[in-house]
Amino acid sequence: MAEEVEQPKKKVYVETTVVSDATALPTNDLTLAGRQMATREWWKTAAERFDLFVSPIVRREAAKGDADAANRRLEALSSFPELELTLEVSALAQKLVEAKAVPAKFKEDALHIAIAAVSGMDYLVSWNFRHITNAQMIPKIKKVCSDNGYVCAEICTPQMLQEEVQDDA
Repeated sequence: MAEEVEQPKKKVYVETTVVSDATALPTNDLTLAGRQMATREWWKTAAERFDLFVSPIVRREAAKGDADAANRRLEALSSFPELELTLEVSALAQKLVEAKAVPAKFKEDALHIAIAAVSGMDYLVSWNFRHITNAQMIPKIKKVCSDNGYVCAEICTPQMLQEEVQDDA
């Protein structure tokens, strides 16, 4: 009987919208409440199943706004290793903006994508449907990364990274 070899954990870049939903106070907005529930469900086991990473940008964004909320976000991220914001990352982010894969006004979103790609992340998890987790933009994002010698992290929501549910049927 062959011994089962444990596979290394997949690497996940956690974008700011995810930690925000994981730590936010409950809301009456049904869409946002559903997102928060899905995020919290994923968050419960994410660190056991994945190697989770952030960047200086995530920490900076997480520190903004209401002091109590910022403290909750920063505490939730305190044990996550931080990926470097390098010249290589900045150059790829600029290429994403130039190719209109990310609007110039939202360069930090391009930096999230570039950090994940340059650092070899398997996944970039985000709820930013406007500029990151956007089905129309993802092909452009992947092409820019590929054209510049990088493999784009799989861009998805926490809900898309939920544990596989076994069907008993």
